[in-house]
Amino acid sequence: MPDGQKITSIEQLSAALSTGGWIDGGSDDAAPYLTDWSGSFTGRAVGIARPTSVTEVQAVVKFAKEAGLGIVPQGGHTGLVGGGTPFSDGKVLILSLKRMNKIRKVDPTNYTLIAEAGVILQEAQQAAIKHDRFFPLSLGAEGSCTIGGNLSTNAGGVNVIKYGNARELVLGLEVVLPDGEIWNGLRTLRKDNTGYHLKHLFLGAEGTLGIITAAALKIFPRPMRTAAAWIATPSIKDALAVLEIACEVHDYGKNC
Repeated sequence: MPDGQKITSIEQLSAALSTGGWIDGGSDDAAPYLTDWSGSFTGRAVGIARPTSVTEVQAVVKFAKEAGLGIVPQGGHTGLVGGGTPFSDGKVLILSLKRMNKIRKVDPTNYTLIAEAGVILQEAQQAAIKHDRFFPLSLGAEGSCTIGGNLSTNAGGVNVIKYGNARELVLGLEVVLPDGEIWNGLRTLRKDNTGYHLKHLFLGAEGTLGIITAAALKIFPRPMRTAAAWIATPSIKDALAVLEIACEVHDYGKNC
């Protein structure tokens, strides 16, 4: 389809996507996208769009806007609260970002990694390790959850006390807005004292204000060693005391 031509039908949308980019909502292949991981929530959709580029995401969003259809974004589809499951009326498109799964760049000197939304969290971790660096976001679903979903839900994980929630690990974003326009805020600048940091509108917003398609992420020096311990304390006060001791032992100070 020629660039700039308006998409007015499902057939045209399917043709505008890469091979395998459209699944009809009534087909058997659609079932995994219509039910959440736990099997507790099931809905219906016109179809599932599976873009491979930001321009394909843009085409899907523009078509949905013109057609009056809602969009349900999906990443790894590992959530347990139904947030990535469509309603039963079927008046939506599911937008799966799983095929946008490229690591665009790793810059070990600047300690940054640019990943598309469909990159599995574990793959982002491994990409950092290959450069002797460390991406600290870590959680139980890291073998299947995706960067886009992690950022859209502002995931915490097991390293949240030292490194912060997912929003603390983001330097910039690439986002497709609800009108189909692309906002390119994919910066890796650390001393960014510009006024409004628009990226914060989309972090934790669960796709309601735009579709995150890529992110510039902070990576860190790779830890020389790690250790794990199971400690039971009788109170929160005692737990904080243990944390303080751990910080002193590892010389983390205020960054613990």
